[in-house]
Amino acid sequence: MERFIYFDHAAATPMDARVFEVMEPYFMDAYANPTSIYKFAQKSRSAIERAREKIAEFLQTEPREIIFTSGGTESNNLFIFGAAEVLQKYGRHIITSQIEHDSVIEPLKRLETKGFEVTYLDVGEDGLVKAQDVKKALRDDTILVTIMFANNEIGTIQPIAEIGEVIAEFRKTKKVTSTEHHLYPYFHTDACQAAPYLDISVKPLGIDAMTLNGGKIYGPKGVGALFIKTGTPIMPQLFGGGQEHRMRAGTENVAGIVGFGRALELVQSARVEESQRLLVLRDRLINGLLQAIPRSRVNGDLHKRLPNNVNVSFYGLEGEAILLRLDMIGVAASAGSACAASSLEPSHVMRALGLSDQWTHSATRFTMGHGNTHEEVDFVLKNLPGIIKELREVSPFA
Repeated sequence: MERFIYFDHAAATPMDARVFEVMEPYFMDAYANPTSIYKFAQKSRSAIERAREKIAEFLQTEPREIIFTSGGTESNNLFIFGAAEVLQKYGRHIITSQIEHDSVIEPLKRLETKGFEVTYLDVGEDGLVKAQDVKKALRDDTILVTIMFANNEIGTIQPIAEIGEVIAEFRKTKKVTSTEHHLYPYFHTDACQAAPYLDISVKPLGIDAMTLNGGKIYGPKGVGALFIKTGTPIMPQLFGGGQEHRMRAGTENVAGIVGFGRALELVQSARVEESQRLLVLRDRLINGLLQAIPRSRVNGDLHKRLPNNVNVSFYGLEGEAILLRLDMIGVAASAGSACAASSLEPSHVMRALGLSDQWTHSATRFTMGHGNTHEEVDFVLKNLPGIIKELREVSPFA
């Protein structure tokens, strides 16, 4: 069998067989529309609510605060557009970072065309948002703050709880009149990459909304969730039926929701053990590459990063050439976000680190997961130095 090593789990994870097992009955057997009132349909309804309760348990919140969506992009769009629409009468200032996912950046750019003002916080070479920078950026007309929990490209883990404390303290200084119904700014985090490895209990984080995605946790693609804390104002963006507490119209993806609930249960239950296992592989790969390949660097903080993320640059090369050579030997990696893979330009995340083009163009991301082994890491360490050497010999920039 041809060798194949999958090091692109940040883009998509394979479905866990235990997830598919619980989904299967809802494709062929329990297929009724969950909004119907007869007993057969209530099997679907009950399955959705059990999944909602399971997710709420891991987030340490209430089931009514979980809204099912089609994935991370929809959840991010729903919160940003939905909250901005309600809160614009109180202010039009939003705070985010320069390294957010496109499904946050693009909605914010859209809002800027409608008169909103967005502050994009710098991160520096370590790829970390500073809580003090959030504090400095807060204004009386700030209605939203959205900072991702863990970055999808460079794997840096942001100080969400610390930022939450800053926002909570700022709220105490605000004067709320009797005509105001909302204590803003509200705090949202995209936790799609964080869910398999970090504690996502919402109360310690001080957040009002959180985005999750089934395709990043060994569950089905095309399903996600948005936690919305009770009292957080939001306007639905899809209108029709009364599904999802009238927050997201459309017949529910029953099989997907069931699988999502099971997938989150599995990754959260095993996150400590799996994180420790992957941390060994991550550091083995990082240290091996830096030692074997001259003019190489790790992008993002070495310690405050996800246990499965290795993002490295090799001075003077193009990432696409590296990926093609890796693919030829059966290794799947990426140059950044899968959502922007068609672009030949360095991602906005890499540019935000303040590095020169000679570094940003060669950024290569290895993200490990279930099933990856020491032998696979050693295979990359054995072959990648030679690939880099050969590419540099023919590169006019290296």
